[in-house]
Amino acid sequence: MTEKRNSEVHAFRTEDNPLIWSVLNRLEASTSSWKIHVLASELINDQLIPILDEQPEKDLFKRNFLLMNALYQLQAMLVPEKWLNVEAMSIELMPFDAVNHGISPSDPLREYYLDWSHYEADALEVKRLLNEFWERYQSHVGAKDVTMSQKKAYDFFNLDESATLNEIRQAWRRCALKWHPDRDGGDAEQFKLACQAWSLLK
Repeated sequence: MTEKRNSEVHAFRTEDNPLIWSVLNRLEASTSSWKIHVLASELINDQLIPILDEQPEKDLFKRNFLLMNALYQLQAMLVPEKWLNVEAMSIELMPFDAVNHGISPSDPLREYYLDWSHYEADALEVKRLLNEFWERYQSHVGAKDVTMSQKKAYDFFNLDESATLNEIRQAWRRCALKWHPDRDGGDAEQFKLACQAWSLLK
């Protein structure tokens, strides 16, 4: 039973965390580094991170886990365009330097925070949590009211219906990074469509 549970949770290791886009928004709008607790406070104040556990210690842990998970996913998405320094007291976007910057596959902290089994929830709870966060994020960016068919979603990403989940995720991330309204050359309407397409196909 434990093996089955671990393998089910493992399937969510690379699931997109909707906090990625709110974090990116704040990092790109800032000229200085962030501390993890300050970044968390901003997201909580914007009601993007709800209370996750009735026990304060567990709630703090889970919020921190979600934020670190988003940071490590975002770090991988931005290379080699930019380097995202991920340290508790220094979270900062920098120009990418191939000599000094690189993602180590054996970084224990990165490995820990990208593994959803450490969130201390079973697979169904992880899925429920991510769906709830995704709905909250769509409402936040105004993408909830957009209607789209599955065919239009595939067309939006220039994919056919045989595309794998990984191909869909890669297309979504490319579009989200290109169209995010807080980025240079971003487009809020295109970003909303990208959100809706990903929501339909994920």
